Amino acid sequence: MRVSGILNTALFALCAAAATVPTPVEVLRRQHNAGTVITKCAKPGVLALAFDDGPYQYTSKLVDTLNNAGAKATFFFTGTLYGCIYNQRAAVKKAYDSGHQIASHTWTHANLANLGTSQIQSEMQKVEQAFVNIFGKKPAYMRPPNLATSGNMLSVMRSMGYSVITDDIDTGDWNGQSPQQSQQKFQQAGAGGNGHIPLMHETYASTVDTLVPWLINWAKTNNLKLVTVAECLNDAGGMYQSGSFPWKWTELLLREAACPFLSASQPS
Repeated sequence: MRVSGILNTALFALCAAAATVPTPVEVLRRQHNAGTVITKCAKPGVLALAFDDGPYQYTSKLVDTLNNAGAKATFFFTGTLYGCIYNQRAAVKKAYDSGHQIASHTWTHANLANLGTSQIQSEMQKVEQAFVNIFGKKPAYMRPPNLATSGNMLSVMRSMGYSVITDDIDTGDWNGQSPQQSQQKFQQAGAGGNGHIPLMHETYASTVDTLVPWLINWAKTNNLKLVTVAECLNDAGGMYQSGSFPWKWTELLLREAACPFLSASQPS
């Protein structure tokens, strides 16, 4: 009981420490408002590759592929969808250190449209704290699981200062569509006008091994710069919330408090 109480207290502290209060400077810097749905880039000549559902076993390889091409991308990470994020901290840190944008996809991949305010806040705050403990920053961008933006989800995101991203091209990788079918969607959409923000998933080998290399070449052929979502929205300096976040805990306590049902079964 004593250990359980300590862990519950620690988890409460982690969540409380992650509460989001956007500064006036952050709000004024952006050309878009927090809590509004953004589907595509705000300028032409760019392509913002955006990957959901990681971190996963392919994350590190995907980062290498992007780095070798001089490309930047955005990773919308979850906390527990494919095991505890703390067990993938090396891949998360690698993506961050390589200059890619790390953003939130909620803690459990929950459908936020079905949750109450406090539940939504908890889903976001747990991811925030994980990011703080892994690379020292809290995200300012998120993409909702299932692209669900109904209910009070947007009002909560507005109060927490989050830019809400969906997509303007669905690659369909999550629905069994082949890389070739996904490629056709980009060809049909074309490279003109404001840049695309596609819905993609790093959890599929076909996306990482086939679609991404093709998109890198497609972007080069069409003189498109591969950038983060924040950069494509003229907000390159606003990927993360400002401020310092000193909360640190031991690795064991972090795993047991944040991922109590996953840490025992996941590799170190």
